[in-house]
Amino acid sequence: MATVEAKLGWRFPRTFWTANIVELFERAAYYGCFIALALYLTDRVGFTDIETGWIVAVFASVMYFLPTFTGAAADRMGFRAALALAFSLLTLGYSLLGASQQKGMALLSLALILVGGAIVKPVISGTVAKCSDDAHRARAFSIFYQIVNIGAFLGKTVAKPLRTELGLEYINFYAASMAAVALVVVLLFYRNVEAQAVQRSVGDVLKGLWRVVQNIRFMALIIIVGGFWAIQGQLYATMPKYTIRLIGPDASPEWLANINPFIVVLCVVPITHLVRRMRPVNSIAISLAIIPFSALAISLSPVLERWLGPSIHIVGGIAAHPITIMMIIGIALQGLAECFLSPRFLEYASKQAPEGETGLYMGYSFLTSFFAWLFGFVLSGYLLDAYCPDPKTLAPGMMQAAYANAHYIWYYFAGIGVTAFFMLLIYRFVTDRIDRAHHVVEPPPAEEPVPFIEEE
Repeated sequence: MATVEAKLGWRFPRTFWTANIVELFERAAYYGCFIALALYLTDRVGFTDIETGWIVAVFASVMYFLPTFTGAAADRMGFRAALALAFSLLTLGYSLLGASQQKGMALLSLALILVGGAIVKPVISGTVAKCSDDAHRARAFSIFYQIVNIGAFLGKTVAKPLRTELGLEYINFYAASMAAVALVVVLLFYRNVEAQAVQRSVGDVLKGLWRVVQNIRFMALIIIVGGFWAIQGQLYATMPKYTIRLIGPDASPEWLANINPFIVVLCVVPITHLVRRMRPVNSIAISLAIIPFSALAISLSPVLERWLGPSIHIVGGIAAHPITIMMIIGIALQGLAECFLSPRFLEYASKQAPEGETGLYMGYSFLTSFFAWLFGFVLSGYLLDAYCPDPKTLAPGMMQAAYANAHYIWYYFAGIGVTAFFMLLIYRFVTDRIDRAHHVVEPPPAEEPVPFIEEE
């Protein structure tokens, strides 16, 4: 083992580094746009909160669903051609989204961004896999996931000054410029890597999906854990509108959203080490026990305001609104919960697959995000409309009364978290009984599970 370790290094082909640079620009573009997308569609384009919830729900959920199909297409096209097409679509889509604020054009722009982004996902991850051998693959993906988080962090950080100093539409122009730079990098520096030896047709993909969906045990786990991601997704669905409508345009939802990846990057390795001998399902249960408290913490901002007033002085003479303080606490709890979930979820989900089909099932683990984002964004639209409506729809002097119960939104998401937790306990009880009846022994947990940071 010592000899093998001695040979491990951090040298990868040029295409590997090119792919990671491209991913940095793509994530900076996507999350710069995405953190403000619901706000943009309502405030600039003119969709209602409910319409925006449905639009962004379809956009975000299908973004996780399409890569299985676009990945098969990219294998046939060649990775370089696929990336060139993807970043051309992204550049055009982001540009149109910022330049035209007509509803029809906004929907067309989102369709272009959706297809372009769905092509990038499997091609970049496929490049990382192809540019590393078995011994170095964990290191290669650790670099990739760090790049993903850095890009997402930068995109959301830049979005705040663009929104407040120039206007919401300039976030989309910024995203277009990032996509254009990535296109230039692809054309100048990216070299094709070998595609899959066995290329899949759309029919093959659909057959595999149908086999997975028929597995009740696997799908039950996917839906239960989807409750976690439905709450985490409110960083993009509810939080931007909620903070700006209640605090004002100087609120910083873009920067608040960055607390989550900061906590994950900081804590995922020590927490993974802490739970390394714990059953994966128990680690997942801890995450689902924590996540309701994140929503509950955010809901308590009116209590904090009654105790300490509308402006609370913290370190260095800095003052913050009670909503900001409780958002920080709630989002930090989300990040902490994610540290217990992400390293062990795929490990546990893989054990629900039939013999010889682990790879197939892991390829469809994205269904968790698909269901969570579809449900979470749609629900967000209805809750915002009910408890924190668009100020343009309110008569003068009615805003205070309309927003009096805005914090009720977070009770719903706390309830979702509690429901997911108890559903997991029932799931564990039932599956353990089934396994004991069939004399199935769960293998011991890995001594050191590889830390996995969920892609932003």
